[in-house]
Amino acid sequence: MSVLSFTTANGSPDNHDPFGSPVPALRVERPWGWFETLVSVPPASPPDGGGGYAVKRLWISPRCRISLQRHHHRSEHWVVVSGHGELECGDETIAAQPGTTLFVPVGAIHRASAGADGLLIVEVQRGDELREDDIERVEDDYGRVVSCLNNL
Repeated sequence: MSVLSFTTANGSPDNHDPFGSPVPALRVERPWGWFETLVSVPPASPPDGGGGYAVKRLWISPRCRISLQRHHHRSEHWVVVSGHGELECGDETIAAQPGTTLFVPVGAIHRASAGADGLLIVEVQRGDELREDDIERVEDDYGRVVSCLNNL
C-alpha cells in the first residue's frame, strides 16, 4: 500500500493533493481496530454558522467492540459496508450487516460490536466541534474509562 505525501515549496508537509483536495490522514490504531479520517471540514464561521462535518472509516476487528460512549458536540450517522455484528444506540440494539444504517444523535449512548468476520463502518460526523476528545466512555473493554471528557 502506498501513502501519498506532498510537501510545500519550503519542504514542509502539506495535507492537500496537487488539486487542493485534502489527503486522508493516516490510519489511527485503537485496541478494537482502527479508523481513518477521509474528510474533515471545520464548522463554518458567521454569517453561515453551519456545523462542520467529518467522514471516517472504522474497522472493528472480529469479536471486538468500541467503548459504550456518547459525544456532547456531534451526531454520527453510521453505514455498515461489510461484515456483521450489532449496533447499539440508547435502548435499541440492531443487527449490523452491509447496508444497515444508524443515526446517533448528540448525547446518545452508543456502541458498535463486530461479529466473527469484523465490521467496517463509514461514519459521518456533524457538529459544532469535531474533536477526538469529545468522547465520554461509559464502559470500555480496554480500561479507558476515566472521570473526564478527555479520555482517549
